[in-house]
Amino acid sequence: MIDLSARMLAILAGAGSAALLIAALGFQSIGYVPCELCILQRWPHLAAAMLAALIVWADRRALRWLGALAAGLACAFAIFHVGVEQGWWEGPVACTGGISDLAAMSTQDLMSKLQSAPVVRCDEPQWYFLGLTMAGWNAICSAVLTAIWLRAATGRGIRL
Repeated sequence: MIDLSARMLAILAGAGSAALLIAALGFQSIGYVPCELCILQRWPHLAAAMLAALIVWADRRALRWLGALAAGLACAFAIFHVGVEQGWWEGPVACTGGISDLAAMSTQDLMSKLQSAPVVRCDEPQWYFLGLTMAGWNAICSAVLTAIWLRAATGRGIRL
């Protein structure tokens, strides 16, 4: 039997967020350019990993609750991104290619908007595995990490 304390669960959950960040950077290093929503999903994982590092030295329940919040935000951002990819709702104009008031724009304004538009769109996934996009996998992984953080935050460990 293995007993994992609440502290150890929090550290493992933070390590999971760090692993997701490393995977995202790995994909980026081989040519998958992240969109605006992809980058937004990374920030809560960075916060969760940093909180876990703090817990290594000073285990405080408040830090575990903040880790749960960070992982939950990563999950929420990933679900939002999946919705944008699936066309369930619109994403930010900056990464879904929308240009409002097209008819009222001058040619120069239109060219300026087009030149400043991002190359990578949030609503066009670049990668699928088993029918899910990176955002979909991030949502699932983030949900699992949120559950682990919540278990740690309530002060209960796990016996395996």
